[in-house]
Amino acid sequence: MSGPGGARGSGGTTAPPAAEDPGLRRVLGPKLLILFVIGDILGTGIYATTGKVAGKVGGALWLPFAIGFVVAILTAASYVELVGKYPRAAGAALYTQKAFKVPFLTFIVAFMVMASGLSSASAAARAFSGDYLAELTGDALPPTLVAIAFILVLAALNLRGVSESVKTNVVLTLVEVTGLVIILAIGAWAVLNGDGEASRLTEFETDGSGYALMTGVLGATALGFFAFVGFEDSVNMAEETKDPTRTFPKAIFIGVAVTGTVYVLVALVSSLLVDHKTLAGSSGPLLEVVKAGGVDFPHKLFALIALFAVTNSALINIMMASRLCYGMANERILPRAMARVLPRRRTPIVGIVFVSLLAVGLVSTGEIEGLGDTTAFLLLCVFAVVNVAVLVLRRDPVDHHHFRTPTVLPVLGAVTALVLASPLADRPADVYIRAGVLVLIGIGLWAVNKVVLRTRGED
Repeated sequence: MSGPGGARGSGGTTAPPAAEDPGLRRVLGPKLLILFVIGDILGTGIYATTGKVAGKVGGALWLPFAIGFVVAILTAASYVELVGKYPRAAGAALYTQKAFKVPFLTFIVAFMVMASGLSSASAAARAFSGDYLAELTGDALPPTLVAIAFILVLAALNLRGVSESVKTNVVLTLVEVTGLVIILAIGAWAVLNGDGEASRLTEFETDGSGYALMTGVLGATALGFFAFVGFEDSVNMAEETKDPTRTFPKAIFIGVAVTGTVYVLVALVSSLLVDHKTLAGSSGPLLEVVKAGGVDFPHKLFALIALFAVTNSALINIMMASRLCYGMANERILPRAMARVLPRRRTPIVGIVFVSLLAVGLVSTGEIEGLGDTTAFLLLCVFAVVNVAVLVLRRDPVDHHHFRTPTVLPVLGAVTALVLASPLADRPADVYIRAGVLVLIGIGLWAVNKVVLRTRGED
């Protein structure tokens, strides 16, 4: 890897070396981190893409979420072991570099993680400007302009500081959990009153062949997996967490278990109360569940709750992408300027501005389903690498105690991630094209960075 950069900042001053960097502030304790993980996973995926998953699989909507839950647990176990061994920001990029020591691969993995976070934030921005907002305001507001303004407001909040962002995350997490509890309560009420079509729970939207059934379920699972992404973002908060080696295992496992259980129950309720074609045609599918539930709950209030939920997803993804920039700069993968922080706020200002501009650009590249599927595809590729890396790094012992996952879990995690990332998942071609373009952009940035470092004599 190249040495630390002497990147120029505002005013033409040279960025200080890493030893003089004030670093990030450790403000996250166990309870805040658990809420952070739950809030990071909950949000856009379940509130906006549930209908699109139903469109792929039919009334058996619960099955893709159940499979996605298992796949998420497998990979989460690998992340828990790795963050315990190496409690630093940069996440998958750090683990890839330590395991394989190939700077090019490290950069591509890091860029894919960043791109996945930004495509996720863009999907959230699109969800924010869709049917939930229309329930409150009508169709008068231009969706793309609303989505761009949405990204810029969240960037400003991130600049204020991680404490403000995390406190906002806690509030929004409680609101979005409340929304899902309302859905479950409506479902329970409907079941007790004999409403709902239980026969839908075993209906599959396929042509009847075994292969079509398999690819349909895999495609729905791959898209539904978008709802589970987020736990991997939390490891980028390692340098802002108190006692991360002890705190992370409980936080990640509890977060994935809680969200996985809620997702399966919400999927069951959605299929019971609403036909899968109606769900598939809406960017606000859970609002359709509220309308069909036979309970006099204010539709506008639920739409507002849903808007808070997708806001939370975008807030955390922009936060995490900026911290990833900061971590990559400290690992000498990006120019040192990416590690520059505001003196008072101690937030990574360059990283926040950079990722926010990329998110604004992505907003115009697709709709919720395409951006969500792109997010899942990129992360499934990264998860396959991480699951292999945890096995390779067993040869690198550390001098402190940390969680160790059973060997079979990362093996299964790598296999399942590759299957869901493969063409067997029957995803649209535009997802591969969008992901390919993002990777090519990453390769271009890597090449430019190498040239700049060589010019400065730092490679």
